[in-house]
Amino acid sequence: MRFMMMVKANKDSEAGVLPSKELFAAMGKFNEEMAKAGVLLAAEGLQPSSKGVRVRDSGGERTAVRGPFHDTKELVAGYWMIQTKSIEEAIDWAMRCPNPMGEGMDSEIEIRPIYEASDFPPDVFSPEEAAREQRLRDEMERKAAKP
Repeated sequence: MRFMMMVKANKDSEAGVLPSKELFAAMGKFNEEMAKAGVLLAAEGLQPSSKGVRVRDSGGERTAVRGPFHDTKELVAGYWMIQTKSIEEAIDWAMRCPNPMGEGMDSEIEIRPIYEASDFPPDVFSPEEAAREQRLRDEMERKAAKP
């Protein structure tokens, strides 16, 4: 099962305050542990929403809205993509994570399962669609493997 673990933003992450050297080191060690265990697929920090854009579709009309976006409870400061045997194992990894906002700060990590092909009925996700998605994944892996 694949999961996304999202670190919720706070006023400091939205202000562009970077983690301390110690927190970078602790997060690096945590990411290494997950990589060695074979569960880490990706891990990234996100820049503040002031540098982001939201593309909205309203009745078929699309608009681009530049940040900042003000409700920090709804914003993500960083994420991990992991693959574990169960959500319980994903929770175990999140519980072992250093506080992503730094010691003494409030933080929240949200864990969400990622849809798999098997989650959809065949009339929605046909064998042809499954094959197309697999070809796309294979292509992405090939491109990522090139130096």
